[in-house]
Amino acid sequence: MSALVHHEVRGGVATITLDSPANRNALSVRLLGELRTALETAIADAGARVIVLTGTGPVFCSGADLKEQAPARTPPPGDAPVTASFPGIMSLIWDSPKPVVCRLNGTARAGGLGLVAACDFAIAPDTATFAFSEVRLGVVPAMISVTVLRRVEPRAAAEYFLTGEVFSAARAAEIGLLTRAVPAAELDAVVAHYADMLLRGGPEALAITKRLVRTVPALPLEEGMRRMAELSGERFTSAEGQEGIRAFMEKRPAAWIPPAEPPGPGHE
Repeated sequence: MSALVHHEVRGGVATITLDSPANRNALSVRLLGELRTALETAIADAGARVIVLTGTGPVFCSGADLKEQAPARTPPPGDAPVTASFPGIMSLIWDSPKPVVCRLNGTARAGGLGLVAACDFAIAPDTATFAFSEVRLGVVPAMISVTVLRRVEPRAAAEYFLTGEVFSAARAAEIGLLTRAVPAAELDAVVAHYADMLLRGGPEALAITKRLVRTVPALPLEEGMRRMAELSGERFTSAEGQEGIRAFMEKRPAAWIPPAEPPGPGHE
């Protein structure tokens, strides 16, 4: 049985690919199980500094596998419903100490947008379209709302959650669902640019910065100032901070930056 999720690491970047184009990378129980394993492997791998989540075919993810939700279906022994595994996967991405970049290979719908919103960056081709189609099936965007409502403007969330209307990549970027919408020919270069920029950051600093971006806005002003002053002092005196300062003063790459890979055959 062919794998539905592939995982490879190159140059400090772990690329996780959804590979079930026959059902538009739908969130089946098996795909979710393989995705969880790939994410846990990448997060635990010291050689992986950045995670890129992508897919094959014209659709990034069409949402839940509706065949598995059909009333007449009898789950095989040991099968868990999608609702039992999907929240944990979105949490893995959201809480990952390593930055996660979503490289949308195309359109996304419903549950697929929960994955998009969980990632730190989301880059899509400008031809991609999006929709929260749940209400049109008589269900609700419940699980994905936990990540999506932390990204998308409230008025836009109400508009698209309630109507199920299809919207463009440009609109998705405007409302905060995407980081950028770019021409398809530029997609790989833009994703590579973000990955390269992230590889330049200290691993500990990136993990801490991910947390503070999400927690600091909720702190009272004075408490935030006090806690962030303490954190700043800790980081300047940390081993990683000291290495970064030395590297800057000595005009050399910091120790955590992976060495450049040698050019392939036919390149000088």
